[in-house]
Amino acid sequence: MRSRFVHVGSILSTALLLSPQSLWACPVCFGDPNSPLTHGAKWGVLFLLVVTGGVLVAFASFFLYLFKRSRMMLGHESGEPRSVQSGGGY
Repeated sequence: MRSRFVHVGSILSTALLLSPQSLWACPVCFGDPNSPLTHGAKWGVLFLLVVTGGVLVAFASFFLYLFKRSRMMLGHESGEPRSVQSGGGY
């Protein structure tokens, strides 16, 4: 089984090395680095990174909020834990 992966990997790497160099880069990257198209692509990538980071931060902060809220409901924030079975007046 391992020899099959090595064989397929060697075929793919040979095909990549024999492909024309013009296929290695997209037209934006291959073109003028000062063109408006390149600047627009850079800003687009930055925007997508900011949006992805914002969603990840919001997701993490929501779970931190839930963690803090659950600790507060159990009484760990005040220093004295509440008894869950006490049936205390809520």
